[in-house]
Amino acid sequence: MTLTSELLDYYGQDREDERLRTGRGRLELWRTQDVLRAALPAAPARVLDVGGGTGVHAEWLAADGHEVELLDPVPLHVERAARLAGVTARQGDARRLPVPDGSVDAVLLLGPLYHLPDRADRVRALAEAVRVVRPGGLVAAATINRSAAVHDMIYQGLYLRPELREVALSALEDGDLAAGPAGFTSYLHDPDDVPAEFADAGLPGATRHGLEGAFWLYGDINDWLDDPERRAMVLDAQRRLESVPSLLGVSGHMITLARKPS
Repeated sequence: MTLTSELLDYYGQDREDERLRTGRGRLELWRTQDVLRAALPAAPARVLDVGGGTGVHAEWLAADGHEVELLDPVPLHVERAARLAGVTARQGDARRLPVPDGSVDAVLLLGPLYHLPDRADRVRALAEAVRVVRPGGLVAAATINRSAAVHDMIYQGLYLRPELREVALSALEDGDLAAGPAGFTSYLHDPDDVPAEFADAGLPGATRHGLEGAFWLYGDINDWLDDPERRAMVLDAQRRLESVPSLLGVSGHMITLARKPS
């Protein structure tokens, strides 16, 4: 991704780490674990976490026994991630991975596609993942769904502000969430566009998995997530619903999986 001053300012506040560990962001984290644990090879596997931030995912992947290398363009993220047990971290760009061909078992892009508004750059990042993963290896990429800004702004009450409402409605048309609430531009995918980007990068047969379903929009979702018994029910329900085509776009985030052809 291109490191704009807005992106550096936002990520320099170290808010992303907390977002996935608290509140309804936990649903995204736990569902990401669900989807990836079902798809990753048995540990120990060599996992490249591209755009891995401060290591929220790298931490549990290493705890599961995987050999994790994290790449991220933000110096603060690399510094934080390098402190995690079992994780190596260095700066890198998803479009130019400093990793040899066919050298890892899985490549995760759980953030870079949000920050690549040009389709050519997204395909290039996916193609780089194809290059460095072994034949038969896993490529997984997260995307933000096209309707997420409208849903989230209504949930938070931000939709009442005309300038933000206009940003969200404009993003429904072209995916360009320009100067959103976070202060930087994000790209929001139409869920039906993602498999074609995978295919153009050399990854046919991709499967899509909605992470949060409609549950992230429930007013009492944090109460459910705080209670272990009810949390288990929510996670089980979304596992059953995660690939229903008519529900994919309701999730805030989607993970798409494919394997490099042998």
